[in-house]
Amino acid sequence: MTTRGHMYRTTLIGAAVVALLVGATSVGAQAGPNGAAPDTAASVDRGASYWTPARRAAAQPRDLVIDERGLGYLKRADGTLEPYGHSVAAAPAKPQAGPPAPGDGAGPDITVLSPEYGGEIGADHEFQATVTDGDGVKSVEFVLNDGSTSTSYLASSATGNSDVYTYQVTGLAGGDWTWTIVARDNAKRGGNTSTKGPISFTVTGGSTGTTQPPPPTTQPPSAGPCDDPTAIVVNTSWSCGGEVQTAAGRIYFEMPANQSLKRWNGYVCSGTVVQDGLAGTSVILTAAHCVYDDVYKVFAQNVLFIPNQAGTTGTGTDRICDNDPFGCWKPSRGVVHRNWTTSTFPANIPWDYAYYVVPDTKAAHLGTETYTSLDGTVNALPVNFGTRADGRRTHALGYSYSDDPNFMYCAEGLTTEQTYSDYWLPNCGLSGGASGGPWIQPMNTTNGSGDIVSVNSWGYRGSPGMGGPPLTTKAKCVFDARDSDLTQVRGVVVTC
Repeated sequence: MTTRGHMYRTTLIGAAVVALLVGATSVGAQAGPNGAAPDTAASVDRGASYWTPARRAAAQPRDLVIDERGLGYLKRADGTLEPYGHSVAAAPAKPQAGPPAPGDGAGPDITVLSPEYGGEIGADHEFQATVTDGDGVKSVEFVLNDGSTSTSYLASSATGNSDVYTYQVTGLAGGDWTWTIVARDNAKRGGNTSTKGPISFTVTGGSTGTTQPPPPTTQPPSAGPCDDPTAIVVNTSWSCGGEVQTAAGRIYFEMPANQSLKRWNGYVCSGTVVQDGLAGTSVILTAAHCVYDDVYKVFAQNVLFIPNQAGTTGTGTDRICDNDPFGCWKPSRGVVHRNWTTSTFPANIPWDYAYYVVPDTKAAHLGTETYTSLDGTVNALPVNFGTRADGRRTHALGYSYSDDPNFMYCAEGLTTEQTYSDYWLPNCGLSGGASGGPWIQPMNTTNGSGDIVSVNSWGYRGSPGMGGPPLTTKAKCVFDARDSDLTQVRGVVVTC
């Protein structure tokens, strides 16, 4: 299991930081720090008061999708597609031609199990399943449950028979058990998934303990009653609460509607307060497309963050910060990787991560409370800039536009998307507004905590599945640039 102590902490030397202004600047204005132009547009950020009922109603989810031709589109709340970075209208959706054939959209076949339904085994047993697929098998996971605790094991193919997947388990407690097989193939767009089970069996002559032995360190902690660890969750309201619910929130912001930057449109995304280890600022992790417009090459304006917005005492999202558990917060600037800014979606998919920086001042908070630090008010989560495990159960969370004010999630084993080499959750169906929300691996549902390994980024038109960028050393480099002394600019573009 990846722990906070194992987080990637290497500081990259010599990262070039370039400050960019959002909005128009006066001709001949004196340059700001690091050669940045002065932020003459700063006065337009008016906090919660700006988001009138009419502006909130007009705000749209900023969700990016790719069609069958590889073109990017902005998917509006009504499902219509707006060309993104080009002028090609969306093609008519292709009708479904019936159930998919094996090797062409179907998940793997799972047969020949050991133990079978109603089988009896000893305390030590090699669990087996035959798994086949025309696209090849990517991963096979065995999930064992003793009635109160579930543990996942990543099976491997047997020597001499690549279709048989096994995992040797020892020291099982005597009693009634179930196991579930989750298999994924190598098809495009993240692959397809099949699940078989739960399959009941009995352990005879096992240990007298009431629980199974501790799981391998590479497996996630046990899930609580609010989340079935054997289920593939597509889009469900998060009921486990905990640290992730207080750290995550809804983001309101504006992006330009045209090249002249004279008209701006309102959008909603999600983001998460993360541990930054610095005094004076707090940091919100989100998607780059919720921070910087890669078509018109400017940062967002009128940004407002509402943590734990699902805990509002109102009926939904509004501009009354007093009815939200921690009020509302105003970021001072965004931070993105240069590669996101120099190309346009979907070419820049691997860099769709970014940060909003919130100053630790009373002025940044809106509401009746006297909070002065965002990360000291909510339970900020750690970011894992290292590796993650394929096949391990991963939770993706975000705020729904259509189910306002609910905090939603999907959960299943993590895979890799073949075309863009992003992380991929093949069955995830989070609704609009979830962009920028966190991917947690592993999730401890007892306290709703875990390491963030990615963010909700994009999907394919008309298909299930969600892509998320790997948070690599370059994402860490961008993160390290957040504390640059750039108080006079709205945004920072980092070259790593």
